[in-house]
Amino acid sequence: MKRVVVGLSGGVDSSVAAYLLQKQGYEVIGLFMKNWHDDSVTISNECPWLEDSNDALLVAEKLGIPFQTVDLSEQYKEKIVDYMFNEYEKGRTPNPDVLCNREIKFDVFMKIALSLGADYVATGHYCRKTEIEVNDEVVYQLKAGADGNKDQSYFLCQLSQEQLAKSLFPIGELTKPEVREIAAEMDLITAEKKDSQGLCFIGKVRLPEFLQQKLQPKEGVIIQIDKNDSIYNIDKKDDLSLEEELKLASKKLAYTPQMGKVVGKHQGAHYFTIGQRKGLNVGGTTDPLFIIATNVETNTIYTGLTSSHPGLFKKALRIEKDEVHWIRKDLALANGESKDFMVRIRYRQPLQKATLHQFEKEMYISFDEPQSAITEGQFAAWYSADELVGSGVIS
Repeated sequence: MKRVVVGLSGGVDSSVAAYLLQKQGYEVIGLFMKNWHDDSVTISNECPWLEDSNDALLVAEKLGIPFQTVDLSEQYKEKIVDYMFNEYEKGRTPNPDVLCNREIKFDVFMKIALSLGADYVATGHYCRKTEIEVNDEVVYQLKAGADGNKDQSYFLCQLSQEQLAKSLFPIGELTKPEVREIAAEMDLITAEKKDSQGLCFIGKVRLPEFLQQKLQPKEGVIIQIDKNDSIYNIDKKDDLSLEEELKLASKKLAYTPQMGKVVGKHQGAHYFTIGQRKGLNVGGTTDPLFIIATNVETNTIYTGLTSSHPGLFKKALRIEKDEVHWIRKDLALANGESKDFMVRIRYRQPLQKATLHQFEKEMYISFDEPQSAITEGQFAAWYSADELVGSGVIS
């Protein structure tokens, strides 16, 4: 009998995952990960992890499976939280969920599970795993969840073949309503529970408040750049190589305060991200202001009016060579190769038509349509049909 350790989070998805595995004849063990107890950073006066671990325990009791809590808060702080603060300080916007999967759930947690004699680790992610043979070797495919509305393959875009080999995603073929229905039929306490928002496994955290406790506020100015500014008239040079063209198309524009007018003040450029419109507190503009750039060195925020401001759009993005990750190593591009894929640059974004270009020191992704708010530190993930084949950190 194969043994599976399920990461029980206290939510409905992992509860149903555990139930389905049990029904399929696996020996199931429930493990709850406690990832946070740093009193120097208060997150909220509610204590969500206690409530969640209690719900997880009740589900385990209901299913009659062994249950325990593992404290991974040290690893979480070191691998996720410290990394986040460092990234924000550099003016980048990290994705803690993608990282938490790569570094915690499918690494630290997986090792604990395997040490308990598990054959697999299972989670309540909406995605599917299939296998094929390539040159007589088994290759695992990570595919979108059947529920297009809830597909979470993007969050697993940094997993490796080794991690996928040991993973199961029992609810990948189901839709969210179907999952809730099963939970209700089984009378699981989590059936009606709302989906958790906020940082993976920390629970109800509000990011700006969280950041403000670690990154010191510093007053700076908010500058508005006109959409007709000459910085957007990029002269097309005829004699550029493809690589030079892509470099130009993906380059950050060099804004200076002299280009625009001061429309307000902010408390720290590192709290803000490109494409953001909330939290600027600038009144009196005809249309909403969007952040088109931040500069943490000069502590300046640049904004533009409306979501169609040219400062928000780019045709290409760049990924450094050592940040390019192929789940399907057999499909990796060689130096000088280009190939069409469907790409998304954030979790809920519909897939976009694009071409990947691999060069010696970097990869560029050029899009058929210009993309809004391409953000440094976030992940671009590329798909072939419904299979996620690779990803990389936008630089």
